[in-house]
Amino acid sequence: MCRSIKTLRPPMATEVGPEDVQAAALQYVRKISGFRAPSARNRAAFDAAVEAVAAATQQLLDELEVRPAPASA
Repeated sequence: MCRSIKTLRPPMATEVGPEDVQAAALQYVRKISGFRAPSARNRAAFDAAVEAVAAATQQLLDELEVRPAPASA
């Protein structure tokens, strides 16, 4: 599912900005809703879902504890 969403946590991604989080959230909502672009009637629900997913994604990334990479000998 959502194969075009890239991993956003270190060390897979070193520089993740708000636009990356927003793009991932948009892809996710598009996938689960089945809408690439919702109708005017569904726009508010679609946009609210994107914002909620983006906020949850950012919270997850902020709270993850990632072990540092092992030092090279």
